Amino acid sequence: MDRTAVVPTRRGSSLPQFNTSTSTLAFDQHFTTNAKGILLLAEILSGMLVWILIGGTDYFHLSALCWVMFVAILLWILTICLLVIYLTRAHNRIPQIPWTTLSLCFNCSAAALYLVTAVVDVITVNQAIRGRHNYNCWAASAFFAFLATLCYAGSGYLSYRLWKTKEEEQ
Repeated sequence: MDRTAVVPTRRGSSLPQFNTSTSTLAFDQHFTTNAKGILLLAEILSGMLVWILIGGTDYFHLSALCWVMFVAILLWILTICLLVIYLTRAHNRIPQIPWTTLSLCFNCSAAALYLVTAVVDVITVNQAIRGRHNYNCWAASAFFAFLATLCYAGSGYLSYRLWKTKEEEQ
């Protein structure tokens, strides 16, 4: 048997070549400097303070505060998801979703939910003893719930203006 048989050699790699110098998701570094980005960050911060302040107390004895926690955590998580979508410009890569309408509906419904939540939180503060830990935390969470309501209402207004201009262009 002859060992000098011709063996085919490959000069190129059989692995597909990927361009690793660019990312498929770009980071929008200027998003957090415009009004929409600043309001989104304020929503995340104030929402986080609402559920942290309530979570540090014995809130589970009052079902109203369980509602406040549910709304605060749910909207906080959804707002973080929106922040990631806008920061990575993923909304530009998925044009099938009407992002302007989605943002308008989300912000308006979040403002309404947070308004109800803030009122419930204020009513619940009266059930605590003034000067105690629960009272201070619940009062502070009510303030931040109203602040979150204002932030979501501001975002809703900006979304409405953008939605209205897009409607006029069509």
